[in-house]
Amino acid sequence: MADKRDYYEVLGVDKNADASTIKKAYYKLAKQYHPDANPGDKVAEEKFKEANEAYEVLSDADKKAKYDQFGHAAFDPSMGGGADGFGGFGGFGGGFSDFGDLGDILGSMFGGGFGGGNARRRNGPVQGDDIGASVSIEFEEAVFGVKKDISYNRICRCSDCQGTGAAGGSGVETCSVCHGRGQVSRVQRMGGMSFQSTAPCDACRGSGKIIKNPCSKCRGSGMSRENKRLSVSIPAGIDNGERIALRGQGNDGRNGGPAGDLIITVSVRSHSVFERDGYNVYCEVPLTVAEATLGAEIDVPTLEGNTKYTIPEGTQPGTKFTMRGKGVPYVNGNGRRGDLVFRTIVEIPKGLNDKQKSAMKAFADSCGESNYAKHKQFFKKIFGQKDK
Repeated sequence: MADKRDYYEVLGVDKNADASTIKKAYYKLAKQYHPDANPGDKVAEEKFKEANEAYEVLSDADKKAKYDQFGHAAFDPSMGGGADGFGGFGGFGGGFSDFGDLGDILGSMFGGGFGGGNARRRNGPVQGDDIGASVSIEFEEAVFGVKKDISYNRICRCSDCQGTGAAGGSGVETCSVCHGRGQVSRVQRMGGMSFQSTAPCDACRGSGKIIKNPCSKCRGSGMSRENKRLSVSIPAGIDNGERIALRGQGNDGRNGGPAGDLIITVSVRSHSVFERDGYNVYCEVPLTVAEATLGAEIDVPTLEGNTKYTIPEGTQPGTKFTMRGKGVPYVNGNGRRGDLVFRTIVEIPKGLNDKQKSAMKAFADSCGESNYAKHKQFFKKIFGQKDK
């Protein structure tokens, strides 16, 4: 046994590793080197067997204690080992069904039912699948909330046979081949090892049941397709791309399992004036030269309609003003709302007549440099002009 590697080295863990760490390390190696994932690869097959051997010892507290004390000699029949019934690793006896949770680990990775754990659960209640749907709403509907009717297809229990798959109240028999398990066992031999795995039963197609008189509506599946309509409440404040989950409105479950959910994705159409960022709303408001210069009371568009707002004199283009609490309501925010931020744009008049041009020129001539502080500072930086 001199050429046998240390079991801790095989799994890549130290001697102080706990059971969870050992199990995780084995899981990783078993998945990497499993024969199903490496068909015909002898090196992978040997590493797989080596990992199985190491895990069988280190996952058992008693065997691990003996191995820590005596090493490989603890299980060498030629040296008196194996008296505890372990019997070495020549062929692993009856396959993985003797390994406790080892079979469950491999079964969860490869769906093969190593040890029968999956087979026992196969015909238990299975939750139905979730269903995706979408709905498009207007900008204002997203802000204030709305009710929308939606239509979608779902899988439900057949109304004729109540989900049994059998017509006219006829009985459903237990499959005589798999005895209701839905799976049959098979043994695969590799080298000196035996692997017991499971596969869906061909006789009952994995259901564990035989239906001699299938329902004509669902053809024995117990499930049928239906079109369903629902009135959905879209909450105020919902944003583009957000989703709403309606519990139990998805596909029906099998074998008495609960239904899945209906997941609705909301698409919000853009607005001609407003843009949204989170719960704040933004827009641009044009001002005349006179309004920006002299100040004015202007109409500002809000989500509820126009609102009066006083612009101070000398307002510059691009100035931002904030109207608190005029934005989008927070979803389930108990009345809390974001803000409305508007940015001013000064519109320069076009197509002036001679009289208007003359008045504008006179106005410009009447203004001194003190009226244009930015203009003055700009040229002072460039040309080094001194204050007059």
